[in-house]
Amino acid sequence: MAQQAISPASIGAPTTQTTVREATMELFRSLGVSKLFGNPGSTELPFLNRWPNDIQYVLGLQEASVVAMADGYARKTGRAAVVNVHSAAGLGHALGNVYTAYRNRAPMVIIAGQQARELLPNLPFLGASEATTFPRPYVKYAIEPARAEDVPAAIAHAYRIAMQRPQGPTFVSVPVDDWDRPCTPVRYRTVSQDFAPDIELIRSAAAELARARRPVIVAGSEVDEENAGPALVALAEKLNVPVHTAPFASRIAFPEDHPLFQGFLPAAPSEVSARLTKHDAILVVGAPVFTYHIPGVSELVASGVSIIHLTTDAEAAASAPVGTSIVGSLRFSLPALEQALPSGAGGMFAERAAPPVPKMGKTISPHYFFHRFGQILPPEALLMEEAPSYRPMMQQHVRMREWGSFFTMASGGLGYGLPGAVGLAFAEPEKNVVCLIGDGSFMYSAQALWTAAQHDQNLCVILLNNSGYGAMRSFSRVLNVSGVPGIDFQGLDFVSLSKGMGCRAKRATTVTELDEMLEDVVKGTGPRLLEVVVDSEVQSLYD
Repeated sequence: MAQQAISPASIGAPTTQTTVREATMELFRSLGVSKLFGNPGSTELPFLNRWPNDIQYVLGLQEASVVAMADGYARKTGRAAVVNVHSAAGLGHALGNVYTAYRNRAPMVIIAGQQARELLPNLPFLGASEATTFPRPYVKYAIEPARAEDVPAAIAHAYRIAMQRPQGPTFVSVPVDDWDRPCTPVRYRTVSQDFAPDIELIRSAAAELARARRPVIVAGSEVDEENAGPALVALAEKLNVPVHTAPFASRIAFPEDHPLFQGFLPAAPSEVSARLTKHDAILVVGAPVFTYHIPGVSELVASGVSIIHLTTDAEAAASAPVGTSIVGSLRFSLPALEQALPSGAGGMFAERAAPPVPKMGKTISPHYFFHRFGQILPPEALLMEEAPSYRPMMQQHVRMREWGSFFTMASGGLGYGLPGAVGLAFAEPEKNVVCLIGDGSFMYSAQALWTAAQHDQNLCVILLNNSGYGAMRSFSRVLNVSGVPGIDFQGLDFVSLSKGMGCRAKRATTVTELDEMLEDVVKGTGPRLLEVVVDSEVQSLYD
């Protein structure tokens, strides 16, 4: 989206007095805000008073969940979502998913309640001390306006900053007694969001790639965020070079059934070096250089391999240890680079091999589950994943093909996936949304099922139950530690939990049951959950 949508009615907006609340509602309408995600408290009641029919209030049962719902909605629509949370403790509950939204580059405006202005000097009950400091540094902008009449303008300012590249969350704290105060309506503005790269650096990069004998592309989440996927495919096909997905990409970065696609880079420096040092030029598009999870020596840094980096994120550009970073909107950078390049013959490389068909036993092995899931998942479905210990296995068996079809968290923090999937379902109600989630992840935000059930969403939840935190088991093996408490747990009745929140639920404990249930659940309608009890074998995070 090149610029923010502004209502024609905003031209020549009147300057007559209104209230802070009404000016804010008119601002929402002009920005196309049709939904507000929230969990209310006493400091939000005047804001919620006489709620208008044309803006849907989406209730979540916990603040972290409503922030994640807003995140999923914003990432899919490309527009900043608005979310309302309670003062102080309410924002505290939400902070884990505020951090995730920041790492996801999900645009949103978080509006939090605050105690009445006259009470603030005396440390009142529910007062947020240093309210704007609390969510930092994981919001791009934070303000508690000095005057009540400045609140609508502050929210407009926060919206514009949220939409600037790289996008992300912003925060506005509003004292409870501000909403009924008089103010002047906000004058609406058009603010561009895209910016062009340095064309001389683009030409230099093109010349460097043209000289290379064994170039390679590493693509990341920004490609899908920027709707630049077709441009990247055109560039890769012109160069005829292999393409890898960057470590921990939180969205589809390249069609995974394309002949040029070579798979996913692990988040380990030594493994990334082993795969990339055989090339003499690396084009990194829309990803940091590189995201790692475990320490290690990177031979790539000392190898002298040429690295060219295209990104919208100036911080990612500054943090890259080597190479030339070109900051600019990918919708400008990629076509400009393609036009400056001659067609290349490319190198010879083997297409990505299909994984072997797993053996079928009585119990459900994770490999068998993903083999069947990959066969059944419709290509047009939207997949939200939060089963990090199984992600490499999923990437072997499940080939995502469509732009805008895959989402996960970029932060590594649990509790995002289920409410994030609810947000996707609000953004694309006609699509089949599938949430693939681990049993540990599910318990961080199980209450999001209630919201899905209340709105009769077309949401399928596949809960992989391996009786514990699989990622902790895997990482314990990486770090060579043992006897760690708190990794294994049993005794949770996920089917009853789901039914208690209004969601249909089944459990599969054998291969026969899985084969009988999986396709009907994945391709069904309405909110539904399938618990799949899988073998608790330790998985490798980096295979």
